Amino acid sequence: MPNTPTTGVFPCYENQFAIGASGNETPATPIADMEEYSVTFDNGVEEWHAYGEEGWVKRMMTSKSVKISVKGKRNVGDAGNDTVANIAFENGRSAEKNFLWTFPSGATALFKSAVVSVSALGAAAATNVGPLEFEVQSNGKPVFTPAA
Repeated sequence: MPNTPTTGVFPCYENQFAIGASGNETPATPIADMEEYSVTFDNGVEEWHAYGEEGWVKRMMTSKSVKISVKGKRNVGDAGNDTVANIAFENGRSAEKNFLWTFPSGATALFKSAVVSVSALGAAAATNVGPLEFEVQSNGKPVFTPAA
């Protein structure tokens, strides 16, 4: 994690991600050997056509969700990596963990009880390093804390 908040452009590795237990615990366990984090915001926008707008559409954002797709390598013995891998065989509330995204600016987004969906676990071509791939899906409104 950067020692001081970043300004200007930055390399993506300055974003930091951590996983922890569900509930009110703030995660502090990074996940070793992750190579790619891809973040997608799904914004629900309702639109309508009011007579007074002379044919122009009006809109209001009414919902949001966030998905973070992660690709990396399975690292047996790393606490964060093991936490994710162990979710592969879980359902229901057992597949939920708190997930923390720390931005280069120092701001954070805490996804409480996020749904963790494991899609690849340790199997690939014989000459590959075992993969660990998963998606973190927001489960309610995250707690966003701006940079100090």
